[in-house]
Amino acid sequence: MPKRGHASHQWGLPNFLFFPLLLRAFLPAAIPLLFSTMLFTEFQSRLAEVQTAIAAACQAAGRPASAVRLLPVTKTHGAWAAEFSLRAGLLAVGENRVQEAAEKQPLCPPALQWELIGHLQSNKAKQAASLFSCIQSVDNEKLLGLLAKAAALRPTPLSVLLQINAGRDPAKFGAEVEEAPRLLEAALACPTLRVQGLMTIAPLSDDPDVATRTFAALRTLRDDLSARFQVPLPELSMGMSGDFPAAIAAGSTCIRVGTALFGAR
Repeated sequence: MPKRGHASHQWGLPNFLFFPLLLRAFLPAAIPLLFSTMLFTEFQSRLAEVQTAIAAACQAAGRPASAVRLLPVTKTHGAWAAEFSLRAGLLAVGENRVQEAAEKQPLCPPALQWELIGHLQSNKAKQAASLFSCIQSVDNEKLLGLLAKAAALRPTPLSVLLQINAGRDPAKFGAEVEEAPRLLEAALACPTLRVQGLMTIAPLSDDPDVATRTFAALRTLRDDLSARFQVPLPELSMGMSGDFPAAIAAGSTCIRVGTALFGAR
């Protein structure tokens, strides 16, 4: 449901896109293509800035830019954000809520992949398994079991990441670091699931070292688990709009970016 307040919220658009929309209200209906081009051009400009920052962070870390995947986070934005992402060559988007993805998917091209990055409640597991190509927020064994059962109805295994509270933040979801081995062992025992790696969210802090330590802890945990269980666990999903350079330096392979691409929600 649209937020009340500023008119741009009622349209489901961030402020930086509202002015072109306002113009359209006073322009002939014969120019929707021009309007769409205006919006997409703004998105392309923001995307180019993010990609430049990714390349710089990778260069500083001695890593190729191709080693880091950009996952646009379209939560609370309209279906236009997902469609723009695909038009720009980004093949997957991240959503926080199952219901929001269910509402947007019919409005978007079927080629677009959707990944769940928000907390998943047990009663939404079955629906999530049918909507998403990857669920990045698996943090307990009960949820694993429900997803494994639901994924049996899919033609291919469901990709999952184990969400770990690597920053030990009581305000964040995620399994504790000490619980990770047992959670991974349970996940590897599910043939309908494919464990791709780990995910974390750094605590909110004015101290950048907090995020740096969090990302380093997840990288160390991944390396330890990979060696112990003899599985690759290639994906490290960590880093968002405000901290992804530090995540890339620590080895992130997937950064989740929303605000820098689509504006404030």
